[in-house]
Amino acid sequence: MDQQKAREIKSQLADYARELAERSGVAIEAHDVPDPAEAVRAPTLAIGLAPRDDGGYAIAVRYRLGVPAARSIARKVASEAGDTVDVRRTGRIRPLAADPGPGVAGTDRPGVRPPVVTAYATGETGRVRPLRPGVSVAHVDVTAGTLGAFVRVAQPPVAGADATSVYALSNWHVLAGSTSARVGDVVVQPGPADGGGAPDDRVGTLAALVPLEAGVTQTVDAAVALLDDPDVDLEYPVGRVTRTAAALGGEAVGKSGRTTGVTAGRVTAIELDDVVVGYGGGLGALRFDDQIEVESTGDGPFSRGGDSGSLVYREDGVAIGLLFAGSETGGANGTGLTYCNPVETVLERLGATLLD
Repeated sequence: MDQQKAREIKSQLADYARELAERSGVAIEAHDVPDPAEAVRAPTLAIGLAPRDDGGYAIAVRYRLGVPAARSIARKVASEAGDTVDVRRTGRIRPLAADPGPGVAGTDRPGVRPPVVTAYATGETGRVRPLRPGVSVAHVDVTAGTLGAFVRVAQPPVAGADATSVYALSNWHVLAGSTSARVGDVVVQPGPADGGGAPDDRVGTLAALVPLEAGVTQTVDAAVALLDDPDVDLEYPVGRVTRTAAALGGEAVGKSGRTTGVTAGRVTAIELDDVVVGYGGGLGALRFDDQIEVESTGDGPFSRGGDSGSLVYREDGVAIGLLFAGSETGGANGTGLTYCNPVETVLERLGATLLD
């Protein structure tokens, strides 16, 4: 079916899935909420559009193992969708970097996937100057994530910046990591999990972010840091990435991340709504709409803990997403599924453009 028809059916099935979940009394697991005594209702299915080989779309249905009644609800929704459905199961979906302390997204919280230890990472975990995409970076109180891209911000968000200032783009949970983070906080490269610290490894300061709030449906997990030194290396494995596009589904994509380095994947779903990501701590489980799903086309995973913030780009060097979360299982090779914010939405929310 065409994209518009698929969107209409997706909307109807989403309402049906929520109705079934309400009847079943399904709640998120206690460790995904700030207070276990406050069990909250959450969507049991993520529903979006899955590309078909004929150029049309099927309905993408994603359900999480370990949630009571989820499989049953997925089957009923799939039955309503008929033969135009792509059903997959995932493990718990979590952000792919973490704060080491007791606050939001702490590594002592089971809802968060910490970065892979430095010795087992194949990406850029060392000190790199000039900065380049794919290297380890983080707020001084966060473990480690990935520097995804360099951008300019149309209306400089901090004093001392102007239209020519250069910013590093990554996730909120990489460059801020806590609701207590403030503009002006130090950002280091490499991230603290890889031996970075202030003042020796300072590269900039937190300049702007899209806030994450408990109980609020999100579309992006994103932030930028104002760099102390605007002299940066803009090259990716595919050359310079200066253009963006909306994901249509089925694209062959790549990314360069702190943990798994350069990996290849394929967009397996777009416009996924009700993607529930467990942040732990004070945020609990957050729901994201309009997300992109990617599976690995190699032998290993497309992403692992510490790859958060990576820019996801097509083979022709056009950016389509900002990587922020992953599942424990799923995908063609069983190594998990990766979730990305649409990069155009990220840049719009931050008032930013890719540096060229």
